[in-house]
Amino acid sequence: MKVSDYLSSSELQALTKRSDARAWFTFAVNWGLIAGAFALAIAWPNPLTIVLAVLILAARQLGLGILVHDCAHHALFRDRRTNEAVGQWLAGTPINLSLAGYRTYHLAHHRYAGTPQDPDLGFVASYPIPRASLRRKFVRDITGRTGLRDLTRSLSRFGLAKDWPWLAFHLGLFAVLALVGGWWAYGLWWVAQLFVYPVIVRLRQIGEHGVVPDRGSPDPRLNTSTTLARWWERLFIAPNHVHYHVEHHLAAGVPPYRLPEMHRLLNARGFYDGHDAISRGYADVIRRATRQPA
Repeated sequence: MKVSDYLSSSELQALTKRSDARAWFTFAVNWGLIAGAFALAIAWPNPLTIVLAVLILAARQLGLGILVHDCAHHALFRDRRTNEAVGQWLAGTPINLSLAGYRTYHLAHHRYAGTPQDPDLGFVASYPIPRASLRRKFVRDITGRTGLRDLTRSLSRFGLAKDWPWLAFHLGLFAVLALVGGWWAYGLWWVAQLFVYPVIVRLRQIGEHGVVPDRGSPDPRLNTSTTLARWWERLFIAPNHVHYHVEHHLAAGVPPYRLPEMHRLLNARGFYDGHDAISRGYADVIRRATRQPA
């Protein structure tokens, strides 16, 4: 199976065309939502706005990670160096993620998806699992045990020489929030990262490779899944079109802002016919992750 079996060369050329304007807009949306979440909580501090702000911040923390992912593939901006610089400084640094290091790791995932050499296999190898087991995983996430574990691991590797940009970002974020009278809102970033972000990441991982028919197959329709996310799921769970994951594995050079069009074309050409590669929202992902094999 090749992508050229379903898409013409001119269609592929159009789909892989990068747009600096759309790339900058993608960054603007992510940072605008982060700024808006803080502004909402500071301007109208009450339980509802604070919970909403935390949910948005957690989703955009994942959104920044997805931007690192897209820039690591050189799939956002037209110029390779712009992908590298902007992806690192405006997406990787706030979450202390090295774009270069991530690329090495992630390309191995693409090369060996679903096989024993896949570095991401451990996250999804056990699915489907009993509902009680999945519930325990989510409880660990929501109660902060997963987030604290991951933060402890990250801090154990902290070195001022390499991690000073991350430290500078957080000092700057605290300073800006303090200047606008909301120093306390800085804590919302960490509440989001420790208690909500792990839930979103787990859902994303399950939706991408945990609910697939044949994890070891080289066919993306068998080792990867796409989730048709509703608008609110795109806001809170699946930022930056990350839910079009079969399409991404089929052609990693397609910019994220063109993945919806790629999905429509493939669907119209019968690419998915006879394959169980699409989840209808994240409730369906959970259902498929806990279903018993026939």
